Amino acid sequence: MKKLFGILTLASLFAASAAAAEPDTLGYNTFRFGGYSEAVANFKDYGINRFYGNEEGNPKRNHNTVSLPRFVLAFDYKFTPKWILSAEIEFESGGTGTAYELENTENGEYETEVEKGGEVCLEQMHITRLIVPAFNIRAGHLIVPVGLNNEHHEPVNFFGTSRPEGESTILPNTWHETGIAFLGKFGRGYASFDYEAMIVTGLNPNGFDRNNWVKNGKQGLFEEDNLTCPAYVARLNYMGVPGLCVGASVYYCANVGKNSDKLITYDDLGKLPMTIYSFDAQYNNRYMTARANYISGNVENASGIGAVNRRLSNKSGYSRLVPIAKRAVAYSAEVGLNVKNIFRTHPKFPVIYPFAQYEYYNPQEKGDGNNVMDARCQVSKWTAGINWRPLPNLVVKADYTTRQIGTHKMFGTGTYNSENEFAIGIGYAGWFFKK
Repeated sequence: MKKLFGILTLASLFAASAAAAEPDTLGYNTFRFGGYSEAVANFKDYGINRFYGNEEGNPKRNHNTVSLPRFVLAFDYKFTPKWILSAEIEFESGGTGTAYELENTENGEYETEVEKGGEVCLEQMHITRLIVPAFNIRAGHLIVPVGLNNEHHEPVNFFGTSRPEGESTILPNTWHETGIAFLGKFGRGYASFDYEAMIVTGLNPNGFDRNNWVKNGKQGLFEEDNLTCPAYVARLNYMGVPGLCVGASVYYCANVGKNSDKLITYDDLGKLPMTIYSFDAQYNNRYMTARANYISGNVENASGIGAVNRRLSNKSGYSRLVPIAKRAVAYSAEVGLNVKNIFRTHPKFPVIYPFAQYEYYNPQEKGDGNNVMDARCQVSKWTAGINWRPLPNLVVKADYTTRQIGTHKMFGTGTYNSENEFAIGIGYAGWFFKK
């Protein structure tokens, strides 16, 4: 944690902003339609399984992949200047969708049915009631503003060909839940702040595991989400210096066990509170963009949750990989330079951002009970690359990444085989139509 603070990160090609706490109602009168998407090709020198079959970690086996991670359609509609509907529909990876049911007539067994012609996700759907700048209300399916990437997840808003890896490993990404939010901004000048406070559906510990900590605990497997024990989320941003945004967020659920698929699964463990917190900073001017981010949290009685999860039905769809960590961590720092402005080139010179990024993450940072954490979850990652922006809403990317496995050191060799790859990608985000 000490290594991170004081390091600035580049992640966004746009100016730092806190869009969620300041509803974007400018630039259109009634309706606008747009979206974002990306495509990535990876050329790797490692295999597909770091954990089994090789004591040295991931075997050295060259393979290449290409993916269309997501295609998102978005729209905003003003019923009136004070009542605004917003929605995003995401198509993920073009895969086959499945639906789960609990067959209570068969002792609560999981039943899987292939129902959809593709994986489709409602990423956002909410109505905002604007009241005054300092206090507004939003209800529906909302982005959870923990960390940086959840609110800045469009491909033009981060430098790498893929979303920040550490944050995407330990938290749902993009993290969206159903609930209600109160948001606004206050102060002025050097004392300018904005905030968001939310009550939303909580995480489900059925999905907690060794490799991804609480990421797969996001509900959505069934047609209804449990709200027996909601989560409380708060975020505060300081915006008093031009180009700078410093933020902090916290997520708290008093008893995640109450959100399990079967209501009695964790009753013998008592209360299972969990907390996630994050700190971040973004800075942007005409010469550079920088960003830093730190995320961690705690899960009470993680060893007990792991013992229960190991016995989950193999039809459930959950990984059941244990042990589960009491504490996970991810932090990152990156900076990019605007070559065109630094060297005062010709106006027709392309907008190019060379960048460098460091990430450390570990979904098994600290265990409880007698659990031994797996060092292969400990990743120190360097990425360097370039972003070319032929248009303001279009970006072409290329980068090289090396991961040192089994070490927390910023420099040095890990205990296990390193993982190296070159990637190229293209992405866009924008509004296509406004009225």
